[in-house]
Amino acid sequence: QVQLVESGGGLVQPGGSLRLSCIVRGNIVFSGYSVGWYRQAPGNQRAMIADATHAGIATYDDSVKGRFTISKDNTKNTIYLQMNSLRPEDTAVYYCNFGGPNGYFGQGTQVTVSS
Repeated sequence: QVQLVESGGGLVQPGGSLRLSCIVRGNIVFSGYSVGWYRQAPGNQRAMIADATHAGIATYDDSVKGRFTISKDNTKNTIYLQMNSLRPEDTAVYYCNFGGPNGYFGQGTQVTVSS
């Protein structure tokens, strides 16, 4: 069984930064799979905002390009999302993903951007 545990969400002022972390636990070969981050704002569907192939090639949704960075540490089975220049419209529940859209998701962590 694969379990994803996220941390790092919270309340931040516009223009601020947060880093989300996601530890992937289970009998897996972490380095062999793609990873990603999704988010869901109230009234919206969950949508992918960043993903990275097993080789580390990243793609981003236009809404976060240039402000967010996805990375992973294969030695720690951990996925990261560095979020800079945060805006109120970034407020959402953020979910990490392991193995693509048909793979595994974390429980979600709330990020609120407000003054």
